[in-house]
Amino acid sequence: MPDFVSRLERFDRVDSTQSIVRGWLDDGSDEVCVAVADAQREGRGRLDRIWQDRPGSSLLVSVGFRPRGLSAEHAWRLPAIASIALLGAATSLLGPTADRLALKWPNDIIAVHHERLRKVAGVLTETSLVGARLETAVVGIGVNVDWAKGDYPRELADSMWSLSEASGRRRIDRDALLAAWLERLGPLYEQLLSGHFDGLRWADAQITTGSAVVVETGAGTAISGTAVGVDLERGALLVRTGPGQPMSTVAVGDVVRCVVADAASVV
Repeated sequence: MPDFVSRLERFDRVDSTQSIVRGWLDDGSDEVCVAVADAQREGRGRLDRIWQDRPGSSLLVSVGFRPRGLSAEHAWRLPAIASIALLGAATSLLGPTADRLALKWPNDIIAVHHERLRKVAGVLTETSLVGARLETAVVGIGVNVDWAKGDYPRELADSMWSLSEASGRRRIDRDALLAAWLERLGPLYEQLLSGHFDGLRWADAQITTGSAVVVETGAGTAISGTAVGVDLERGALLVRTGPGQPMSTVAVGDVVRCVVADAASVV
């Protein structure tokens, strides 16, 4: 167990690792506390979507923080460093001939497979605020590790992928992935607490930059245009909707279509 982790527990099947870690924090548990499950009954993704998993084939983990000194306006940087760490950990295990991995704004891990973008992992964050200060945060990740494409849910088969498939159907060890992720997350978290956030590293990993996108922003609304970058102060996506049009700043949303030079997908 890494030095920065005070508590790590593993479970077979739970309702949600997010709920477990939230309960620990509410009961006064020290940071950083980690819950890992083999399967979840009520797994959730961003924007209240259902996160589907297959027992034994996914890495399902939530991490609880008490990020002293981190302002509410910079709470988005916690899932950002989680995604940076996960991207590095996954890439390190796949090998040089695997599909390219990248981030789809804000923090989804995607693979570029045969000129299509496919989602491999998602990051979900729930926070508790006291005024303008971040009191606690729970960051959860769900990673499709060893799913075979023939077992994907029918409604997701065209958009999801797994690390195993990305590496040419080579088995990826979930414990090795967890260890590699936590190993990278610890230093990034310590840097964040000391006031340093490597925003350029997060920005450079975004495959959305320079791509034609459609972004769902909630309540049935969407923005279409070209993603020209990210706002490193707010974590927002910057979208140019047309020639001569003002820049649209999307703070919360989901990129449902992303077209890059040699790849396209609805993810």
